[in-house]
Parts: sequence; C-alpha cells; structure tokens
Amino acid sequence: MTTYRKKLLFTLITLVMVVLMAVGFLLGHLFKSYYIKTFNERIQNETFFISTYIQEHGGIASFLEKGKTEKLTPLLDSNLTILSTNGDILYDSTSSNEILKNHEKVLREITLEKGRKHGEGYEVVEGDSDLHYYWKTVEKDGEIEGFVVHSNEIKAIHQVNKQMWQILIICLGVALIIILMLASKITSYYTRPIEEATMAAIELAKGNYGTRTLERHSDETGMLTTSLNILARNLQETEIAREMNQDRLETLVENIGSGVLLIDSKGYTTVINREFKKSFRVDAATFLFQEYYSVIKDQEVISIIEEIFRTEKTIKRQVKMPLEIERKHFEIYGAPIIGNHDEWKGILLIFHDITELKRLEQMRKDFVANVSHELRTPITSIKGFSETLLDGALKDEKTLKHFLSIILKESDRLQELIQELLNLSKMEQQEFVLKAGVVDLTKILGEIQEMLIGKLKQKEVMLEIKASPDHVYVEGESDRIKQVFINLITNALTYTPNGGRVSVNVIENEQTVDITVQDNGIGIDEKELPRIFERFYRIDKARSRDSGGTGIGLAIVKHIIEVHKGNIRVESTPGTGTTFTVTLNKSLKGKM
Repeated sequence: MTTYRKKLLFTLITLVMVVLMAVGFLLGHLFKSYYIKTFNERIQNETFFISTYIQEHGGIASFLEKGKTEKLTPLLDSNLTILSTNGDILYDSTSSNEILKNHEKVLREITLEKGRKHGEGYEVVEGDSDLHYYWKTVEKDGEIEGFVVHSNEIKAIHQVNKQMWQILIICLGVALIIILMLASKITSYYTRPIEEATMAAIELAKGNYGTRTLERHSDETGMLTTSLNILARNLQETEIAREMNQDRLETLVENIGSGVLLIDSKGYTTVINREFKKSFRVDAATFLFQEYYSVIKDQEVISIIEEIFRTEKTIKRQVKMPLEIERKHFEIYGAPIIGNHDEWKGILLIFHDITELKRLEQMRKDFVANVSHELRTPITSIKGFSETLLDGALKDEKTLKHFLSIILKESDRLQELIQELLNLSKMEQQEFVLKAGVVDLTKILGEIQEMLIGKLKQKEVMLEIKASPDHVYVEGESDRIKQVFINLITNALTYTPNGGRVSVNVIENEQTVDITVQDNGIGIDEKELPRIFERFYRIDKARSRDSGGTGIGLAIVKHIIEVHKGNIRVESTPGTGTTFTVTLNKSLKGKM
C-alpha cells in the first residue's frame, strides 16, 4: 500500500506543479502585457499632450524659440524628438547609444513614409532592448508643420519581468510546499483506511479470520472497513463451524470400529482411518493418493470396487483375506458417492472385521458338537449296559455288579459334566457375585498336595511346591481359587508320564502373586495353544476322555481367573513340558 500512497501523492504533486506552472506562465504573460500596454498608453498620452501643447502655443518655431523644451523635457521619462516635414531634426533629447544606432533611420521612415499617411502611429524596433516609438503630426493653419516623436527603451520591463518571476517563483514554491504537506496528510488520511483494509484482506486470504480493522469514518472507507469486519466475523464463525464439523467427522472416522477407505472418482485412494491401517498394516504415506489397484492386493476387494464403479450400486459381501500369517474375515460394505447434481464423487468402502464373530460361531458349532458327543458317550454306555442287563444279565451277579458300577461311573461323569457346565454358565453371567476374602495360597496348595497323594504314588510323579516360608495371601474366593489349582495340577499329573515331575512355584510381588505350574510331560503344540481354554477342546481326545476329564476344566479356570481380575498364560514345548502362570491380586480394591 506504500506504493499506492506514493503513486497518489506523486500524481497530486505533478498535477499541482503543472497547475502552478501554468498559473505562473499565465500571470507572467498577463503582467508583461499589462506593463507594455500601460507603457505604450503613457507614451501615447505624452505624445498627444506635447503635440497639442505645441499647436496651442504658436507651432514648432514658436515652441523652440521660447526655449520651452528645457522646461518640458525633464518632466518626461522618455526621449523627445521634433522633426520638420522634410525629416530634419529640429530638436532631439535622445542620449541612449542603443537608440542612436537606428534613430535617424526610424525617424526618416516615420516622416517620409508613415507619418503623412496616418498622422500618428506606433513603431517597435527589436534589438537588445526593444525601442518603442510613438509619433504625431503638429499642424498649423491646417497644414502639417512637423512631427513630435516620443521614443524610449523598454529595458525596465525586463527588470520588472525578472522581479515578477522571482516573486512568482517564491510564492509558487511556498504554495507548493504547503500543498505538498497538505497533500501528504490528505493522502495519508484517505489511504490509511484503504491500507488497513488491504492488509486485513491479505490476512483473511491467508486464513487468519481473527483479523479486524479500525472503523474510523462514516463515509465510503468507513463502510468498507465495517463490511470487511463483518465479512471477517462471518468467515471466522463459518471456519469455526467448519473446523468443528471437520473435527467431529475426523474423530468419527478415526475412532469408528471398522476400517474406512475412500476412493475418488479417478480411482485414487484419498482417506483411510486408524482401524484400516491397523487391520491391514499399511502406512498412510505410501497408501494414500495411489491407484487403488496398485495398493490393494486382494483381488476380491478389487473386483468389488470395479463392480461398484461399473454398476453404481451398493454392495455388501463377506471376504476372507490372508494377512501375513493369519486369515481374517471381513464384511465389506461398498457404496458409490454421488453429489447433489448427480456428480460422481467416488466410492466408500467399510471393512467390518467379523473374524471374532466367525470364531465364536465356529466355537458355538464345536461346542454343540462336543457337548453332544460328551453327553452321548455316557448316555450310550448307560443305555447299552442297561439293555444288556434287561436282556438277561441280571441273573449273573458278577456281571450285574460290574455293569452297575460302570453305569454309576458314567452317571457320575454325566453329573460332573452338567455341574461344571452350570458353574461355567453361572460365572459368565453378569450378576455373578464373587465372595471375596483373604486366601492363604500356601495352605491351599498344601491341601491340594494331600488330596493328590494317592494319584502321585500311583503314577510315581513327584509334586514339588516352592513357596515362601511365610504364608502368601491374596484376595478372592477360596473355593474358586482352590478349584483353579486342583484343575491345573491334576492336568499336569495327567499329561506327565510315570516317574515325571510337577513343580509349583509361588513368586510374591509388590501388588500381585505369580503361581507357576510346570510339568515335564508331553507338552502342547504351538498351534493348539490359542484354543486350549475353549470349552470341550481336547488336544488328545482319546487320552483326555480316558483320564475322566470333562473338557471344560481350563475354560472354568480362565473364567475364575478373569473374575478375580487376574490373568493366566501358558508356555509349552512338545516333548518337553508345559508351564501355566497364574497372576492374582493381593487386593481387589479398585479392580472390581
């Protein structure tokens, strides 16, 4: 805006200078014309006066004889010359060298050529100093007796003109300075609001909508600044609303539980959210703004995108996709994005991860199959032996007793299975309340060791419990915790060969207690580890069933540990052994 002010000031200065110079030249010309006109009128009047005076006092001869020239000449500022009709100079008061150069020639022209024709006249002889001549005839008795000529240099007019120009230059210079000062203030006064408005407009263009200008005037510039401030406030409010909506949209897209992929009308990926990056393990820097077919590797997803582009219809489809070492199930919802004026905007794809749902569905199927199998086995045994007894085995006391013992054993197993299912279902219910208290882990482990003495001797397995000499306490329900370690230690004994070893190690931490149950049995394959806590999942189905297990013991263990806000981990190497690590809290305050 400084350039604008300079341009405006320069324009005003140029205009003022041109005007002042024009006024100066006009005034100079007017002054000069006025002076010359006055000068000529004075000579004319003097010439007319002398000619009339001579005529009234007897003519030229009488005028010269009486010596009146000596009295009259000092009164005149110009030179006086009296000529006869023949051009002879009767009297001449001229003393200037400049006049004397061409004096006689001019006088001769006046008397012989112009004087007789016109009676009076005016002649200017140009030179270093302009010579002005004015003549008039002198008549006597109706005849021309001679001529009276007034002449003078006009040097004085040059001096006056020079002084006049000096005065004009000084006056115009002072006027120019004053005008410049006033012009500077005026331009500053009127351009400052425009400059401020321009700077505010530049800041608004940069996106700084908090910019405001000072509203000084009530004229057009005031209206400009007021309108600019209103515009800035409206833009600021609009930007705040836009940012809020943008933040809401970004928060919604980023935190939605499904992967989001946006493809523009040209097939370039433009938006992905956090869940998409997490699920597909992609980097936004390399994934975004690329052709979709160059960054998406799954052909089924590409075919869905192409179908949406082709048909412009919504598609919902389930896809199984390999991701590194695992396979995931996704339900893909794809929809075309069409603007208000049927303008094609692109495609929106939402990837719902249904892997867990598929896993739960498979678990449900397995559970139903396993429950059916587990219930069918004892029922089949009971039914078979009952039918055998009814067919005639009742008379054989030994066979009867053997069959009844088997029926009792299978009934007990069936009852145990149903009871454990009821317990598991009860623990999974939200209204399940834990009867928490102080539990002595050292005492519980000792009781379990005494309970399993018979089985230990039968399999010749050594059970070693390593705990602090002092009692170790945790908070929880004693019976549930005891059930956890009975199950874990019993499983360890079951899958440890004769002569093996099972060790229980209790490690006390500041706020938790870690209990490890380690055996050197057959171990568990790595691919089986994620599923060992599922209901009825058996690693060695025949051996597990022969051992008398129900198949839901570890599922119950996991639920009991979770109810106590603890956790359980398992590590195993086939042929080497398995280690279960249970972490329990010393206090459940703030965790329930």
